[in-house]
Amino acid sequence: MLGFITIRPHQLLSLLRPGLWISRLSGLCAQPRPRPMANSSSSWELPLVAVCQVTSTPDKQQNFKTCAELVREAARLGACLAFLPEAFDYIARDTAESLHLSEPLSGNLLGEYTQLARECGIWLSLGGFHERGQDWEQTQKIYNCHVLLNSKGSIVATYRKTHLCDIEIPGQEPMRESNSTLPGPSLESPVSTPAGKIGLAVCYDMRFPELSLALAQAGAEILTYPSAFGSVTGPAHWEPVSS
Repeated sequence: MLGFITIRPHQLLSLLRPGLWISRLSGLCAQPRPRPMANSSSSWELPLVAVCQVTSTPDKQQNFKTCAELVREAARLGACLAFLPEAFDYIARDTAESLHLSEPLSGNLLGEYTQLARECGIWLSLGGFHERGQDWEQTQKIYNCHVLLNSKGSIVATYRKTHLCDIEIPGQEPMRESNSTLPGPSLESPVSTPAGKIGLAVCYDMRFPELSLALAQAGAEILTYPSAFGSVTGPAHWEPVSS
């Protein structure tokens, strides 16, 4: 599973295995912040961000433990914001299990992440949460929700994925995200964070340039596409985008 951010439309930052990846943002994306540096004539340093890479399982608590370790390490290293991938909460064995494990934003699992953000004093981009919305009882379908938390643990933005991944791959079972997931109703305005102004998207959204253009025109300095592509669909997206 891949988690990544783009710092500029043409520059892709990605991590290909579980772990923590740290980067300082380009000066074109965020204002530098003052920080004492003993051996330098300059007192300005760019914001530090972390990309946390995990391999999710159906065990939500084990996944949280893994993510929490990476977030705490990011905070210890001085990151102001940590990015978690799509399906950071879990990846189920089948659709029925995925729906069964889903929770509302007011549920216990997101509560643990809000506490984690507060404890570490770090912003969190939760790249794709299996959300039971207010229409769950009527639809029995969920949303693929990108949640942004500030360092006090408050939800400052939610974006529900608008482009669902319904594709057919030769030799494999068809992928029909729309069988269990509802498309989000709208885009989320870019959000000001300590790392810059962030535009929220999810995974398959990257196939639709109008979305990124709309976010950029609205002032986004960083475009995010947290993803859980598979072994076939991953290269089909990352290689063209990063070339």
